[in-house]
Amino acid sequence: MTTDEMQAAAMRPLREILKSQEWESFGALGTPQQRGVPPPPITKPAPPDAPRFDLIPPAQLTSGRMPLLDAINKRRSRRVFTGASLTLEELSFLLWSCQGVEKVANEIRAFRTVPSAGCRHPFETYVLVNRVEGLQPGLYRYLPIENQLCLVRADDDVAMEAHVASEEQYVLESAATFIWTVIPYRTEWRYLHHSHRVILMDVGHVCQNLYLAAESIGCGACALAAYDQSKMDAALGVDGEEEFAIYLAPVGRVA
Repeated sequence: MTTDEMQAAAMRPLREILKSQEWESFGALGTPQQRGVPPPPITKPAPPDAPRFDLIPPAQLTSGRMPLLDAINKRRSRRVFTGASLTLEELSFLLWSCQGVEKVANEIRAFRTVPSAGCRHPFETYVLVNRVEGLQPGLYRYLPIENQLCLVRADDDVAMEAHVASEEQYVLESAATFIWTVIPYRTEWRYLHHSHRVILMDVGHVCQNLYLAAESIGCGACALAAYDQSKMDAALGVDGEEEFAIYLAPVGRVA
């Protein structure tokens, strides 16, 4: 068998996750949802002692007035930033655009600004703040229902740890780097083994909204999927099993 043939054979099983499956084949026991298991929380609660910071309410936002056609035409992956800061309103707009909650139904479903299979929305949004007016540098987590940020880490090492994990200089040069983690069970509760294909689709919806929102305020973003998993999870303080990093995107002002 040639090298190409061996590589092709190794890839075939991995391709199965990309294929649509029989959506009702959940097995004899059914999904946790079908068995009456209560759903997991729609967001990860903030530690009671974590400092919180209010964001600008969506109804008061004035950022992002660029026509959608222009934002789509301008969208690029941008890796060179000017070093200028974001305003708190601009950060509020970017967060709302990619993961904002529009309404909560029966305390088990959150309708957001992006689609998600079964309205499960399995992601948490962390923001590595380098230069945002009114916020000290550090690692924060977005609380979309409360429209707040909670401080996760304020030490000087967290930006360098994220940079080392990604090996990309523009993580340090960004005004803010968005880091999404996934809590797979939120989707598995409804879809079991079908979950992982749609989770990958869903995170693409999230990042594309960030791209377009960034362009609309004179900023740029660049999605990153290559990073050291264990180092990134450690920087975020997540366990790497029930919650782990899945995608990130530095954002900054562009010339």
